[in-house]
Amino acid sequence: MHDLTLIVTLAGGLAFALLLGTLTRRLGLSTLVGYMLAGIVVGPNTPGFVADQSLASQLSEIGVILLMFGVGQHFHPQELLRVWRLAVPGAVAQSLVAGVAGWAAARAFGWSHAAGAVFGMSLAVASTVVLMRMLVERDRLSSRDGHVAVGWLIVEDLFTVAALVVLPVLASDSSDAQSLGGALLLAMGKVAAFVAIVMLVGTRVVGRLLERVAGARSAELFTLTVFVVALGVAVLASELFHVSVALGAFFAGLVVGQSRFGPQAAADMAPFRDVFTALFFVSVGMLFNPNLVVQQPALVLTALGVVLLLKPLVAVVIVLLLRSDWRTAATVGVGLAQIGEFSFILASLGLSLGVIPKEALDVLVVAAIVSIALNPVLFRLVERWLPKERGSAPEEEVPLASTYAPDAPGAAVVLAGYRSLGRRVVQRCAAAGIPLCVVQHEAIEALEGLPPGVAQIYGDPGRPDVLAAAGLGQAHMLVVADMPLVEKMQVCRAARQLNPRVEIVGAAMNDAEAAWLRDFGAEFVVDALDEQTEQITRAIRARL
Repeated sequence: MHDLTLIVTLAGGLAFALLLGTLTRRLGLSTLVGYMLAGIVVGPNTPGFVADQSLASQLSEIGVILLMFGVGQHFHPQELLRVWRLAVPGAVAQSLVAGVAGWAAARAFGWSHAAGAVFGMSLAVASTVVLMRMLVERDRLSSRDGHVAVGWLIVEDLFTVAALVVLPVLASDSSDAQSLGGALLLAMGKVAAFVAIVMLVGTRVVGRLLERVAGARSAELFTLTVFVVALGVAVLASELFHVSVALGAFFAGLVVGQSRFGPQAAADMAPFRDVFTALFFVSVGMLFNPNLVVQQPALVLTALGVVLLLKPLVAVVIVLLLRSDWRTAATVGVGLAQIGEFSFILASLGLSLGVIPKEALDVLVVAAIVSIALNPVLFRLVERWLPKERGSAPEEEVPLASTYAPDAPGAAVVLAGYRSLGRRVVQRCAAAGIPLCVVQHEAIEALEGLPPGVAQIYGDPGRPDVLAAAGLGQAHMLVVADMPLVEKMQVCRAARQLNPRVEIVGAAMNDAEAAWLRDFGAEFVVDALDEQTEQITRAIRARL
């Protein structure tokens, strides 16, 4: 008889995640709430089906790696530089106040200083997934207040990365300040060595590796390579440098994200990240003990007060003191009134190191479920109470995507398909001084001969994330050239999803193809053979 424990755990956990995630989504709540509720249902503290908690915990580690790998891929300092005057001091002050409040609450209930520090940091950091989803659904990502909120979260993400370094030191047996300082310096030295190796050596090795695999024109090998890089660097960070796998995954994502293969790698990892993120939140829910709400209601209410009242209030006050408007203050305040994945990454590491008690994670689960469930309601109230903007344009448009929008090339025209026809379009646009970005998924060596000033993105133009990286969110026109009809239709659909206002020009090989392109949103359809026919006709005339 085969041992099916792993398969049963996967099937049961994901089935309940799907069921409750769908239910919470239909109720207008985040799917993360459904995932955590699914974990409670399949956990040992509720009757019925019980998944293997040890296996679920190991699978959730993959979710942590892919989450932090995604953060590294989409981390772009330019996002922070746009709004640093508000985001940096605001995030520092707000995180400090919330962290101290969480620490004080933990100390009041008899926890150690280290447990209080971890608990406070977990309450201080907000969920990137929840905030970005709220901004995208309300078309606020490209607004000024959306920029500030995203920049604020980038700073908090950096705090999370720093906390992953400090936590093992807090868990050490160092009793005096001198030994604790030495342990911290040693940890920082290991991290510095790891970062130096990854950024100096990894950038060259990973870039060349991805280029070789991409040149093989195998989508599955490219996806497998990215997956191996994410897991491999995370494991090396843990085994050789004794830093957390989450920290290793962050820098692995940073290396891949800085390469020209970053957009396609992000698009390929998205399905895996979604599945294992669901498993991560299911595993968190499995650890939850519902009896805690009855046994320690004061602790639960204190945590909710920090997340739902103190954090938003401090954020609003800071934004107003820095002389910004009420709309930005309200958007940032409401957006930070929740906790999510990074809180559990910190708390799970603290629990594995023996820094925090089991009750801390139970409290965070309640705080996350309640705050994430209330977040859409709070956003709707803010939009109803605040006056609408009067003709104020955002500082700088960014693509509407469900994740951090990387710095786009800023081209007026995006070209999908770079073969014979696309090559002529590029040459003529470059000669006319028209800013152009080429997106190509095959024949990577052909992109080396682009005219100066023409941007290039390697990736599948049928993926919205890849088009966003090419700057389609700001582009005026998309040209769909050399590719099969099915791929042209996928590109048109993705472009309409990302930027409904962009004008699409499609090259058709026949009348039927032209009709399909018009149905999929192409305003202008040209005959790809017209130019060749005209050249042949001119040659015949000249000869006769």
